[in-house]
Amino acid sequence: MRVTALVATVVLGAAALGLTIVVLPGVSADNAWAVVGVATLIGLAGALLRPALVRLLSAAGWAAVVCGWLLAQALLVYVVLDLAPGVHVDGLGAAFGAAWLGAGLMSAGLWVVTAGQDGVVTQRLLRINRRIRASVPATDVPGVLIVQIDGLSAPLARWAVEAGNLPALGRRLAAGTHTMTEWYAQLPATTPASQAGILHGASDQVPAFRWYEKDTARLVVTNHPRDAALVEARCSDGQGLLAGGGVSVSNVFSGDAPTSLLTMSTARRASDGPRTYVSTYLLDPFGLTRSLVLTGGEILKELYQARRQRLRRVRPRMHRAWSYVLLRGATNVALRHLNLAVLAEQLMRGKPVIYCDFVDYDEIAHHAGPARPESLAALEGIDATLAVLEEVAAAAPRPYHLVVLSDHGQSQGATFAQRHGETVEALVTGLAGTREEGVVVAASGNLALIYFTERPGRVTLEQIEEGWPDLLPGLITHPGVGWVLVRSEREGPIVLGPDGRRWLDDDHVEGTDPLHGFGPHAADDLRRHDRLAHTGDLVVNSVWDPATQEVAAFEDLIGCHGGLGGAQSRAVLIHPSGWDPPGDLVGADEVYRYLLGSLKKLTPPG
Repeated sequence: MRVTALVATVVLGAAALGLTIVVLPGVSADNAWAVVGVATLIGLAGALLRPALVRLLSAAGWAAVVCGWLLAQALLVYVVLDLAPGVHVDGLGAAFGAAWLGAGLMSAGLWVVTAGQDGVVTQRLLRINRRIRASVPATDVPGVLIVQIDGLSAPLARWAVEAGNLPALGRRLAAGTHTMTEWYAQLPATTPASQAGILHGASDQVPAFRWYEKDTARLVVTNHPRDAALVEARCSDGQGLLAGGGVSVSNVFSGDAPTSLLTMSTARRASDGPRTYVSTYLLDPFGLTRSLVLTGGEILKELYQARRQRLRRVRPRMHRAWSYVLLRGATNVALRHLNLAVLAEQLMRGKPVIYCDFVDYDEIAHHAGPARPESLAALEGIDATLAVLEEVAAAAPRPYHLVVLSDHGQSQGATFAQRHGETVEALVTGLAGTREEGVVVAASGNLALIYFTERPGRVTLEQIEEGWPDLLPGLITHPGVGWVLVRSEREGPIVLGPDGRRWLDDDHVEGTDPLHGFGPHAADDLRRHDRLAHTGDLVVNSVWDPATQEVAAFEDLIGCHGGLGGAQSRAVLIHPSGWDPPGDLVGADEVYRYLLGSLKKLTPPG
């Protein structure tokens, strides 16, 4: 197998170099054998020099790594072409062009030749981590790899397994090694809230994806490193899920992991220099250069799929701007490849517990829809990554248990603005009679938190009726609003709907229950949310149509989560069948307690 792979690599390298010579001026060859010889020399020289180059440039800093990525291969190509007989180069500029064009052609060729072949990526990952693996003593104490598939609902996960879209997971479930169960993601059904719960047992620190804090006059947005660090400081008690020597990869919060990589909350306190794994990824031709080529292919695929949606008049749909096109390429290719490289290294280091969030499906589902073909293709890509991780883990210094879970699901629907011709912010400011001054609307999916910034503390129902008399009647009768939560001075939290209201302290209802159809946990969700430190003066949820299963996002998203209604609250957990059954898990904090208890049972006493 290794000999075949080596021969295939030499042939592809020679073909790529030959095409480069044909199309690029300044590089020439006397004959085909000279091209084969030079391609072989370039491959051997790169394999021998790259490990030392990674260590040297990592120590020198980010500028050195970036320059190395841009120039190292060009310098190598220039030296080999200049010294080898039968091939000629006019200068460093021609060598630079030849290096990049050749790398692109080589990456495209490798993709064509190896697509669908098991083991090709695995062999590369094992090869580049062989020194690490050799330095780690073996142990029988199992570790745990936890992979989060961001945004995957339990109903869609079951359907995708049954349809054969997730063969790696399907094999485990069919063999009986793993069990799939559903858990309920409490309001707000969003990544930062769920990860605060799963990783720290502190989901009550996060009222939404974004919110306003009156005491500091600050809008907190949890995908900003500074804000993520602030929230983690409130969540952390030093006993996070990953505190015992674990690793956090590509998460919002670290779970108190001593090794935290590509994690939002720790990004600002990371060392100024590049990590070795980043340098390896940048300088390996199979790394970033390959990812860039495949990212280009992903962008072309996105342009085609968006056009197909328009031509077929698929509804609901949204304008898929260039910012999203580029983001899709980055998350669905480059970040997935980088995550895989990082996970492979940490598995070879034998870390006891590793937690990684793959966000590619969630990002595509936001813009295309949760069950649309491009979203399902992203799921298939993550499943293929799981298959590679399974093979890598088999060569690790300890056995690994695999857990796959999601942090929430997604619900689909035309946006609030598409349905009604204005944003929820415009509606609120119009009803309140303001020009956005003194009122902040923080939208997270189909949930919106409204704050009256000039009034300290929680503004009550009575104060709102006196100060903004048109606001509540305008909101609760609007066809895009499902319900509004407000606190009364005398009667506590009340949920208002178009045809009735529900008092949460004693659960009595007048008229039609505004929470009807929002699920059995809705009232408990709102009682809990009413107690959160930075919840809105008003909490507004969009309409929910049980016939079409659609919500109306307050953001420009076709697939959304954050509020109530539909599959967004129905998360999935796939755990080893030998573990204790989790029972009914309500909320991310219960998932944390289940996982933490399971990890402790794997650790030998003493």
